[in-house]
Amino acid sequence: MRKVVIVEFPSNLGLKEPQPGKEPGVKNLPNWLQKHNLHKALNPEEVLRLEAPQYNNLKDPETGILNPNSLIDYAEQQAKLLSEIFAKNQFPLILGGDCSILLGAAIALKQKGNYGLFYLDGHTDFMDVSLSETGGVGGMAASIVTGNGHKKLTDILGLSPYIKEENLWCVGNREYDDEYENEIRQSTATYISLELLRKKGISECVNSFLSEIENKNLDGFFLHIDVDVLDDLIMPCVDSRTPDGLSYDEFNELTLELFKSKKLVGLEITILDPDLDETGTFTKVFVENLTSTFNKSQLF
Repeated sequence: MRKVVIVEFPSNLGLKEPQPGKEPGVKNLPNWLQKHNLHKALNPEEVLRLEAPQYNNLKDPETGILNPNSLIDYAEQQAKLLSEIFAKNQFPLILGGDCSILLGAAIALKQKGNYGLFYLDGHTDFMDVSLSETGGVGGMAASIVTGNGHKKLTDILGLSPYIKEENLWCVGNREYDDEYENEIRQSTATYISLELLRKKGISECVNSFLSEIENKNLDGFFLHIDVDVLDDLIMPCVDSRTPDGLSYDEFNELTLELFKSKKLVGLEITILDPDLDETGTFTKVFVENLTSTFNKSQLF
């Protein structure tokens, strides 16, 4: 049994304002999940928290990105904290925040060895800044950590790429647009859209990924979970809503197989915005499903 540490990264640095003068509420996610008993249900070894720098909604003229300097500083701090956790052979369960928190984890993984990334998300987040209307790193996270984009963000501490592009599996996208999807189709990453995932079958997809981790002799893999991979009817409290998505039966089947793997070294949960779930109805069901799957996997 691995010793689990909950790591809170309450950041909204990678998102645009939902309306003028209002910050994205996703920075409140760690407290919100604790309120709905995630921490109690998981009973971690300890809970660590790293506050994010101050948010602003101005694009940087050099990079075309929101909050790049703050993101870099924060990523370096995150990586240092996560490296200490890895050194103790603990398992970090990271609570965001938006998807830009992946930068810190990816840097820490690069410092540790050669890792794969299973990117479970309703979007590819594999996009050049030229296609981004917002400049938010949350929509470019998978691309940036695999070395694509402005060097200022892709080569922090001289470590580009943090994750090799061919070791990225992007799974669950349902933003079906050729210009958007072609970015990852033309890469060396493995792209499994929601449509293809259902066609191939969840078990075959996960087994293929885990076999690749073994065949490439990678040191392990990290799991990114953006809750917008779930069906919009059961998880509407996200910043970029899209029809369809995984049911909880599908989500639980997929995550259970990944949780059971000894090659899994950590995971992060992103994008659930408490401001969009005022009664906690959707959050409560998510926590119940997630913790039930953890318990079945005997991860902890």
